[in-house]
Amino acid sequence: MSWLWAIIVGLVLGVIARAILPGKQAIPLWLTTVFGIIGGIIGNAVASGIGVDDTRGIDWIRHILQLAGAVAVVAFGTPLYDRMRGYKKRSPR
Repeated sequence: MSWLWAIIVGLVLGVIARAILPGKQAIPLWLTTVFGIIGGIIGNAVASGIGVDDTRGIDWIRHILQLAGAVAVVAFGTPLYDRMRGYKKRSPR
């Protein structure tokens, strides 16, 4: 059942990360979910590294780090996806 939660949390994190970033991210929903899952894993690793393993109540610091990880992965992953798909950055006229 944990894989199902990873997908749900990844979807939520990815969508929030896309909303935070300026501009339009032309990535599909499945890739948004994957980026959110990767960002959540990175945020969990950082939280464990700085000692935010077990807290009572809601783990706000862990959630903020997960969201920050998702924002970073979406920010770096979107241009890579665009390049792989052959999209070129349009120059302003």
